[in-house]
Amino acid sequence: MSWNVYLSGEIHTDWRERIQEGANRANLDITFTTPVTQHEASDDVGETILGKEESSFWRDHKAAKINAIRIQKAIEDADLVVVRFGEKFKQWNAAFDAGYAAALGVPIVTLHDEGLTHPLKEVDAAARATAQTPEQIVEILQYLLTQQ
Repeated sequence: MSWNVYLSGEIHTDWRERIQEGANRANLDITFTTPVTQHEASDDVGETILGKEESSFWRDHKAAKINAIRIQKAIEDADLVVVRFGEKFKQWNAAFDAGYAAALGVPIVTLHDEGLTHPLKEVDAAARATAQTPEQIVEILQYLLTQQ
């Protein structure tokens, strides 16, 4: 069985790499997709391609719309969406990705520390599972793809 898994959420830690490496070690047939994870490239894409903006609102608006093309296509094509919420920043975009996936009927699994359980209770309620480590995500994937 081959799956497409979209890895949404915070970009400041190595959680994506840990999941991808674990899946490779387990020989899981998974294609992983991600948003653009280079912060500056993601934030600057609108101005880089479409021209400078004086207003930060329009700068962010341009970038968000271009990034949404990639993100929405990846979510639509996904068999599963993993949504990581980190401690350092509020990932409003990750919460939006979770809602978009849920609205499409694409299963989501959330990934966050125990300290975020209360603020993410509504997102977790829509998730099929909530993990606290990337290794737990790998175990879930291994179970889903290999158990008969």
